[in-house]
Amino acid sequence: MTKADIVKSISQNTGIEKVTVEKAVEAFMESVKGSLTQGSNIFLRGFGSFIVKKRAEKTARNISKNTTIIVPAHSIPSFKPAKEFVAQVKEQVK
Repeated sequence: MTKADIVKSISQNTGIEKVTVEKAVEAFMESVKGSLTQGSNIFLRGFGSFIVKKRAEKTARNISKNTTIIVPAHSIPSFKPAKEFVAQVKEQVK
């Protein structure tokens, strides 16, 4: 499902114009990105959490050049689904 599909689905289910729904979806995504960029986590009860994970510095190997490189510590965005959400997906996939 793409962003356009999400906008279309919300528009059909709510009766709100696609343009308005698209602005709301864009605003939601910008809010999530902005919050995670600042290091704040987002918790949506019943859906899941958008969190910032810390990755420690590590040594990696470039196999083709047979060299080692140091990957510095960094943060990455992550999504952790809520237990109810996971249960629904497991039930539907069966």
